[in-house]
Amino acid sequence: MKNRLLALLAMLALPAIASAEDTLSGGDTAWMLVATAFVMLMTPAGLALFYGGMTRSKNVLNTMGMSLIAYAVGTLVWVVAGYSIAFGSGDFIGTGKILLAGITDKSLTGTIPELLFVAFQGTFAAIAVAIASGSMIERVKFSTFALFAGLWILVVYAPVTHWAWGGGESLNFGEMDFAGGTVVHINAGVAGFVVAMILGKRKDYGKAAIKPFSPIYAVLGAALLWFGWFGFNAGSEVAADGVAGNAFLITNVAAALGVIGWLLAEYIVYKTPTLIGGASGAVAGLVAITPASGSAGVTGAIIIGLVGGALGFIGVSKIKKLFNVDDSLDAFWVHGLVGIWGSIATALFIAPYLMADDYNMGTQLIAQLKAIGLTVVYSAVATAVVYFVASMLTGGGRVDEETELIGLDEKIHGEKAMNL
Repeated sequence: MKNRLLALLAMLALPAIASAEDTLSGGDTAWMLVATAFVMLMTPAGLALFYGGMTRSKNVLNTMGMSLIAYAVGTLVWVVAGYSIAFGSGDFIGTGKILLAGITDKSLTGTIPELLFVAFQGTFAAIAVAIASGSMIERVKFSTFALFAGLWILVVYAPVTHWAWGGGESLNFGEMDFAGGTVVHINAGVAGFVVAMILGKRKDYGKAAIKPFSPIYAVLGAALLWFGWFGFNAGSEVAADGVAGNAFLITNVAAALGVIGWLLAEYIVYKTPTLIGGASGAVAGLVAITPASGSAGVTGAIIIGLVGGALGFIGVSKIKKLFNVDDSLDAFWVHGLVGIWGSIATALFIAPYLMADDYNMGTQLIAQLKAIGLTVVYSAVATAVVYFVASMLTGGGRVDEETELIGLDEKIHGEKAMNL
């Protein structure tokens, strides 16, 4: 029984070993080239538009710029040291692959070139820290965030990745996280929430209407995220096979149900189903299905996505008020809270054709809860340390009152989102 359960977990939780073969597959490689490009599109295009559309007009470029710089800095630190920490040899952290030492064009991860796997995983690291930026926009210094992004990937993201996917046995509890429920979404959501608490509220938070710049941008950004998420989830199989096909399908289903869940909840409470809500619901559904995308079936995806969308709305509209933290674009509530639901739901909804006969739901649920707890605690503490270091090195992490009043676009970047 134990051996069969371990085999199931290895298949569902470790994308790096999706195939035991040691020969190159042209089909798998072609698919992963496409999947990597899909995920790349998510950060400087999809997330930038989604976040930019929801911020105020005076901070649109700064908000979008944080996604852009996150991708640029994230790519640099990932190939220098992040990949080594995440996927190198070692228990608590990986070593031995600084600047991709020892990796050549002949090196393989499963049936694809390891260099391609490096690129694919690097897009995950970049979007994780970009997600966290949504909690701190409109008041954090651009220079502070740029430094924070690089340090956070090295100190927080890469170790958590190593424990979940890279061979860190001591802190791997047997969690099922196919494409990044804890690694990306809970991790980033908690990080953003912690920095938002340290920064404090925006000066006019709760005193003046904070209206989104463009719901059109937000919907377009959500659509690009939806598109890119096919590579995010189906690509995590690291092979062009049936599991990837299953992940592709249920990713789409869960996103659609996320839209429905959010809009239904919004209509019940406010009688106004908004397009910002629908776009947010799509993202919530995608977040919820991410850890289960390699194991759930269509029925599970419907439930996971529907609950994810409704839970995201409840988090943003109700629970957020209890904490009184200015999480600017609700990164914690859409990614952290919904990510926790998705990680728990992963243990509850497994397609019969992917479940071992001796699968124990209770045992797996405990493993999921342990991994969630570790990620929340480690991300919270380590993120605080990283932010204080970045803040100290950039002369304070928050912009001055004049910059915040006029807007970060003009004061920091010397530009406007619209020159009309």
